[in-house]
Amino acid sequence: MSSVEAALADAHRTEWAFVLAATVRVAGDLDLAQECAQEAYVAALETWGTRGVPSSPGAWLTTTARRKALDRIRRDATLQRKLPLLIEPEADQETDEPDTVPDDRLRLVFTCCHPALSPEAQVALTLRLVCGVETAEIARAFLVPEPTMAARITRAKKKIAAARIPYRVPGPDELADRLDPVLTTVHLLFTAGHTSPTGDELMRDDLVDRALDLARTLVALLPREAEARGLLGLLLLTAARRSTRVAEDGRLLRLDEQDRSRWDPAALTEGMRQTAEALTTGGAGRFTLQAAIAGVHAAAPRSSDTDWPRIVRLYDGLLAVWDSPVVALNRAVAVSFVQGPDVALKLVEELEADGRLSSYAYLPATRAHLLRELGRTDEAAISYAVAADLTGNAREREFLLQEARSSRDGVR
Repeated sequence: MSSVEAALADAHRTEWAFVLAATVRVAGDLDLAQECAQEAYVAALETWGTRGVPSSPGAWLTTTARRKALDRIRRDATLQRKLPLLIEPEADQETDEPDTVPDDRLRLVFTCCHPALSPEAQVALTLRLVCGVETAEIARAFLVPEPTMAARITRAKKKIAAARIPYRVPGPDELADRLDPVLTTVHLLFTAGHTSPTGDELMRDDLVDRALDLARTLVALLPREAEARGLLGLLLLTAARRSTRVAEDGRLLRLDEQDRSRWDPAALTEGMRQTAEALTTGGAGRFTLQAAIAGVHAAAPRSSDTDWPRIVRLYDGLLAVWDSPVVALNRAVAVSFVQGPDVALKLVEELEADGRLSSYAYLPATRAHLLRELGRTDEAAISYAVAADLTGNAREREFLLQEARSSRDGVR
């Protein structure tokens, strides 16, 4: 890869959200803005190759994309009558919204998370447009085929056009109702970075950092919203462990194998503080409860010191507010430490029969771990192999195949 290609790839990872969001303010149309942003990246490949990479690639890309949008608008005067987004002049927006965070990405997030769209479409569209996550990766996160996800994103953009959804941060009277899909979006973005659905690397730090940035922005925007703080606490406590998740030889490390002395103390402290404030604010939502679970793990000096009964109780509370099969699977893992792997295995088998996690790699991986704990190593090896086939991440696949080999050899 040439230096220009490397710079452009880096600019796509780190600047796409800024470029697209700023272009929407000029274009007033999601499809047009996306086309112009993509054209700017194509133009950069040629221009940077002859003139060199600019000192501020993001600013260059944004300026180019906005100019292309303006050129397109001038060429088609009738476009002004077809704008699907109600764009106010920037000066008016700044005057009308003095207390909001001046971040174009946040405006675009709330536009994509408008209640006129289904919750699934809200998250998918935001991940695709704001975060630049590929459709295939979003499909994996939602456990659906890629064509299904592509059609869902297309329908969502058409719905924005038909409903003339405004490109702005909602007012105080409607902000609370619009918050949950935005929090869900940020959480899924973090998840896609914490364990990349595809590729050779376990993590994508750019997505993790982008999610943390958006979570902080939401807390600044909504300081009294417990769930916003709960989400930030959850992300911080989880991200604090990222430098210890992979060994020097590239091997994926389980939570009980990680060197806890290397967990980021600043992230842990801030994560605990945000979680405590969310709980004392009256927060008992799904993100705050997940943050509380992460806090129990973080508070244990060693893996063996983990308060598993408390974690089970927290999962019980989480299931009461969020009946998710993934939560039920995670609860089963906690149950294995309290009541034993045989009890947990029955819970996992119930989830298998349910069918909603049929393409979720962590289900057969959890089953495999419990089978191995019970001494059923041949069955465990088969389940590990099934899990390896379901993951698109090379590091995870390698780890699961190694666990399958260890199980066949009778090693626990």
